[in-house]
Amino acid sequence: MAKDSVSKNTNQVEIAAMEKDLRHIADIIKQKGREILNNYTITPPQFIALQWLDELGDMTIGDLSNKMYLAFSTTTDLIDRMEKNQLVQRVRDMQDRRVVRIHLLTEGEKIIKEVIEKRQKYLGNIVSDFQSSEIEELSALLHKMYVRMNDEMNED
Repeated sequence: MAKDSVSKNTNQVEIAAMEKDLRHIADIIKQKGREILNNYTITPPQFIALQWLDELGDMTIGDLSNKMYLAFSTTTDLIDRMEKNQLVQRVRDMQDRRVVRIHLLTEGEKIIKEVIEKRQKYLGNIVSDFQSSEIEELSALLHKMYVRMNDEMNED
């Protein structure tokens, strides 16, 4: 058997294991995140909306719908509930009064900050027995993978 085919088979086995591990890690992080959210008065979809607003700034409901892969009407209902809880506010665009943007309010920012800090603490505890160099390498490789995947997604 040629060296390339052995390497290719090994890579396929490793990639299958990596895909499975990443899927399981994502599931555990999602479950842990939901446990943390139980201490707050928001739902997981509301938290996802807050994350997008925190990361990208004010957005229209249409833009937020696309980011969350939700129907426009579902996102509108979500924003209605979040506005009632004073997490976000609808603001008219000053350049085009027909455009309404969703703005993250202080209470929404506070929740995002607290939940993300708790998630980071959880991950910190998980890797607490890793060597510093292992944490740096893992972080660098995950970032490299994210950048490559993000670039590919944006090629369309």
